[in-house]
Amino acid sequence: MPSSVMPMPMSTRPGDGHPSPAAVSTADLRKSYGEKTVLDGIDLRIPSGTVFALLGPNGAGKTTTVQILSTLIAADGGQAQVAGHDVASAPEGVRAAIGVTGQFAALDDLLTAEENLLLMADLLRLGKREGRSRTKELLERFDIADVAHKRAAFFSGGMRRRLDLAMTLVGDPQVIFLDEPTTGLDPRSRRTMWETVRSLVAGGVTVFLTTQYLEEADQLADRIAVLDGGRIVAEGTAEELKAQIPGSHVRLRFTDLDEYGRASAAFPGAALDDEELALRIASDGGLDALRSLLDRLDATGVRAADFSVHTPDLDDVFLALTGDGTPGDGTTGTRTPLHVKETLR
Repeated sequence: MPSSVMPMPMSTRPGDGHPSPAAVSTADLRKSYGEKTVLDGIDLRIPSGTVFALLGPNGAGKTTTVQILSTLIAADGGQAQVAGHDVASAPEGVRAAIGVTGQFAALDDLLTAEENLLLMADLLRLGKREGRSRTKELLERFDIADVAHKRAAFFSGGMRRRLDLAMTLVGDPQVIFLDEPTTGLDPRSRRTMWETVRSLVAGGVTVFLTTQYLEEADQLADRIAVLDGGRIVAEGTAEELKAQIPGSHVRLRFTDLDEYGRASAAFPGAALDDEELALRIASDGGLDALRSLLDRLDATGVRAADFSVHTPDLDDVFLALTGDGTPGDGTTGTRTPLHVKETLR
C-alpha cells in the first residue's frame, strides 16, 4: 500500500451496530477568509455506504467544507481523510476516489449528452472501449439514452441534473459530494434525484449531501449535522434531532362550548384556542402518553370532535439550532448549547 494511503478510521453504520470504515472523517477542521472564520474546528465521521447531510443557513460553511474535502481548496488547520486518503498529503488519491456535483450543472452546452460523458471519460483517461461502454451504461441508467445525441443546451433542469450526476459517476467513485444538487428543480425532478441517490447508496457508494431542503435531508440522510457559526452545533439521525426540540403536543378540538370548558378544566396546563374551541396539550406523542391523555378525557365524560398529534419537524430543528427561532414558537432565539451536540453523538 502506498505511504500516502492511511488506514480508514472505523465507525458504525446506522442500524447494524457493527464497525465499518469511515468514508469521510475530519478533526478540528478550520478555514478563514481574512478576519471571517468560516469553519471553526469541525469533527465529522461518516460511515461507508451511507448518506450524510450537512445543513446550515446561507454562509454557514457547507460549500467550503465540500471544497476542502474534495481538494479544491486547502484548510487552514485540522485533518481530513476521504476514502482512506489524507486530503492534504494525498490529494491525488482523494480525487481518484470521489465525484463532485456542485450547485450548478457543469455541462458543455455545445456538446450532446453522449459527448459530455465521453469527454469526461477522456479526462479520466479511460480507454476508448471502456469509455464508450461506461457512457452507454450511464445514459441508460439515468434515462437519457433517447436524447443521447441532443445538445445539453436544450435540456430541462431535471435532465441537466441527471446528466451532471451521470458525469460524476463516469469514474465509478467511492464517495460522492452533492452540493445542493436539487436547487431549482421541480418536485418531480427532485424526487427522481432522490431515487437516484438511494440507488447509489444501495450499491455501496457514500453520499455527502448539502441541501437547503430540509425534507430532502429527512428523506435521504442516515445522519444529519447542523453547521452554524463555523461549528457543528448538533449531529444525529433526523429522529434524534427532532426529539431534542420542544413543542410536541396533542391538539383536541371540540364543537360544544360546554364540553370545551370541561376539558379545559381537566387539563389546566393546556394552551387554549377559544376561537377554534381547541386545546393544545404538551405530549411526546408516544402511545403511552396518548392512552393516558384519552383515558383522562374519557373520565370527564367529554368527547372531542377530533384530535391530532404534532411533533417538531426538521424546520423546527433548523430554526432552533441555527439561532433563527422566534419567541413563542418553542425556540429560544439563540443557538442550542453544545451539550445538545454531545447528547446526539
